Amino acid sequence: MDLRQLAALLAVADHGTFSAAARALHTVQSNVSTHVARLERELGVVLVDRSNSTVTEEGRVVVERARRIRGELEALTSDVASMHDEISGSARVGVIGTTARWLVPLVLDRLSKEHPQVRLVVVDATTSMLLPQLGRGEIDLAVVNLPTEDPEVIEEPLFDEDRVMIAPKDHPLADREELTLVEMADHELLLAAVGTVFRAELDIAAAAAGVTLRPKAEIDGLRLVATLAFQGFGAAIVPASAAPDWLLALGPWKRIPIAGMSPRSVGLVRRRRGLPSAAARAVHRVIHETVRAESAPQAGIHPTQLDF
Repeated sequence: MDLRQLAALLAVADHGTFSAAARALHTVQSNVSTHVARLERELGVVLVDRSNSTVTEEGRVVVERARRIRGELEALTSDVASMHDEISGSARVGVIGTTARWLVPLVLDRLSKEHPQVRLVVVDATTSMLLPQLGRGEIDLAVVNLPTEDPEVIEEPLFDEDRVMIAPKDHPLADREELTLVEMADHELLLAAVGTVFRAELDIAAAAAGVTLRPKAEIDGLRLVATLAFQGFGAAIVPASAAPDWLLALGPWKRIPIAGMSPRSVGLVRRRRGLPSAAARAVHRVIHETVRAESAPQAGIHPTQLDF
């Protein structure tokens, strides 16, 4: 078994066909096929179904291990280089979409100044999609909703954020400085889709207040909910990071706090097993430093005080 065989299998798993895997590896299809076949003979199992190029059950097990091996090799290279030169290498970070709108530009700016040789790869997805990617070693860190209830990750709180309403300035509620769910129940709202955690928390809070929220539209994706509000389709309930100050300054919108609702917790998670690369550790620190430095000016975001 050698690294070329594992790389070939990963390429087939990632790109769907042997020909696409060959293009990704800058080689010919016969080389990819040969490496995968040799790995199959060594392990005594079929790893890829040749009829449709899908990875078999045994192949998925090998792919998961191979991703971890590749991650450790990348970390090894990054760590050794950082001992003699400036920290370099790639770090793959998952970020939930609403938080990404506020946090990612700030992290990129600080990272470019402090560690210009580190290349950041950002994956924008939901918490439920990012946690499996973290477990498989496809990403190094993830900014997600807490708690995760995942025993395989270490959780580090970053901040709590208020739930707010954003609306065009001509909306009937836009002249208020604070709102309650009771007041908002008289108006149609852009809401997260039923079945999402954010919507479930809204419905529980509304039921406790004795009201039911009226959806103008239900959207699976909080960032899209916010975007529709910014485009004038109506008022929306979103977490504070979905409506950063810089975006509010670009148009005739207003952000209004909602009284009586618990905040949403956001944190940074990493795998319990394995040591992150020097590049990933640098990004880890930059994320914490950015939140501590930038959350105070951002309304509705309250940092968790941790020492790193």
